[in-house]
Amino acid sequence: MNRPRMHDGQVRTDAGLVRRLLAEQFPEWEQLPITPVASFGTDHDVYRLGESLAVRLPIVAWATAQAPKEALWLPRLAPLLPLQVPAYVGQGKPGHEYPFAWSVVEWLPGEDAVNADLDMARAARDLAAFVIALRAAATDGAPPRPQGARGSPLADLDAGLRDALDRLGDRIDTAAVERVWDEALQADAHLGPDVWVHGDLLPGNLLVQDRRLTGVIDFGGLNVGDPACDLQPAWALFDEKSRHVYREALGVDQASWLRGRGWSVCQAVMALPYYWHTNPGIVRQSWRALAALGVPT
Repeated sequence: MNRPRMHDGQVRTDAGLVRRLLAEQFPEWEQLPITPVASFGTDHDVYRLGESLAVRLPIVAWATAQAPKEALWLPRLAPLLPLQVPAYVGQGKPGHEYPFAWSVVEWLPGEDAVNADLDMARAARDLAAFVIALRAAATDGAPPRPQGARGSPLADLDAGLRDALDRLGDRIDTAAVERVWDEALQADAHLGPDVWVHGDLLPGNLLVQDRRLTGVIDFGGLNVGDPACDLQPAWALFDEKSRHVYREALGVDQASWLRGRGWSVCQAVMALPYYWHTNPGIVRQSWRALAALGVPT
């Protein structure tokens, strides 16, 4: 797939590679049509395979941990969740000079929420129901959360955010970002038990059909931690009215809301200098979230 190089060590893929990998490892699917899926995702190339399957190929080494985690945990979580999530049907191996393990998943219908026509108030309630169900799932056996991963204490991300601000310089209103961030750092810490968090509930990972949310994809950030992490769509997706609906449906207290604002501003700010020249979709998404947080753009 021909798109800009975003990462050191990034590999390129194309439909021909997918065909060769399938012919060698999954010959039952090798004759199905292969169609690249356009997105501004950052760590996988995706190809639709026929009508009901998709091939997902990591494009950088650090993304290779996602498929094993999803393949282990999503079958356990899926029956508990009110929206569709990916189902794994095949695990591929490196081959034909492609260096990483890869996967075949069921194709989930719909379009992502980036440009979809969406009933925002209903989506806020539906996504809140998904988050509540995910938080309620048992965390027995969950893997340890790496420092700074989704759901971590915000203090673990402080150095990274301030480094991103330094790299952005006068391209961003540093004082406005710091006001949001400092409020989040000063908010009361999460004192309850760690819960499952998706960690990346951004518009590109939410599927829409007939103006309704129907699915959630990309569980690479799945961890156990502070539930405030999954408040991100309040600013990344929802408008002012539906943001209030989302908060009310989740029963969010003020401290959690402030930490959620911190997660949203942190992810947006850290994405900007990294993807400034290589992923305009991520840049637009980041500016949108920052504007909703009150940062001039």
